Amino acid sequence: MQTVRTLLVDAFTDEPLTGNAAGVVPEADELTDDQMQAIARELAASETAFLRASEEADRRVRYFTPTTEVDLCGHATVASHVHLLEDGAVEPGAHTLETNVGVLDIDVADDGTVWMTQDDPDIERVELDYDRVGEALGVDPAALRDVGADLPLAVASTGLPFLVVPVNFLEHVGGAEPDAAAVEALCGEVDAVGVYAFTFDAVDADSTLHGRMFAPLAGVPEDPVTGTASGAVGAYLRESDAFDEPPDEMRFEQGHFVDRPGSVRVRVDDEVRVGGRATTVLDGRLVVPEAEDDGIVEL
Repeated sequence: MQTVRTLLVDAFTDEPLTGNAAGVVPEADELTDDQMQAIARELAASETAFLRASEEADRRVRYFTPTTEVDLCGHATVASHVHLLEDGAVEPGAHTLETNVGVLDIDVADDGTVWMTQDDPDIERVELDYDRVGEALGVDPAALRDVGADLPLAVASTGLPFLVVPVNFLEHVGGAEPDAAAVEALCGEVDAVGVYAFTFDAVDADSTLHGRMFAPLAGVPEDPVTGTASGAVGAYLRESDAFDEPPDEMRFEQGHFVDRPGSVRVRVDDEVRVGGRATTVLDGRLVVPEAEDDGIVEL
């Protein structure tokens, strides 16, 4: 048996036990795919980041949900770099990170905010029946049609594709009761990893919008606060001319309806960047079975 240092870091917040919890394994070079998947399953965070050596960037990362590997994860990236800063492994400034979608630029600000530059955006409108989308999300289809003329359904990606669903009022976003199988079917049809439903009718007056993200295909029924989707939605809003004068920075709130409130800062100009803070809530070691064993990770 071997032990590995493992952390839980709450991202897109500076308050413990809010925001989106990410697992972080800072020394994962010796771990096999099966071991990483087992650790992610044991931690049961929406994603766990495994940091490894890289020949192309300052470090390599792989992300695992409890059930599968995913190519990109914003909140686990923020969580990882906040941990590295707290641990003295990095200093404020520019860094690079090798992911499954390429090398990304990471900027760590003096105040501990981590900014992640996402991939070039790709926005494609999709033709889906509003009754079907509303039924899948457990939202009155009229709440979707109400804004659909100005803000169409689309798949937006800055590294991972999300089906973006504008909704008229917060009561409908908050009252959504998604059917996991129906959401999976929608995502499979449009090649999206999840559905991001949002409204400009936010809880906090300083917020640009309120969002919820459902990704049952990736083993994440609802993600509390989603950095990668926030960047994609920021690019979607620019593409859709959602603002008469686009703001220099947007604030996307999320997680209130699963008791994990947090917020993502989003900047869209020549590049798409998402930023946020994080706080470490657990720092310990896991016992991991040897690679040839079929055992379960134990605390």
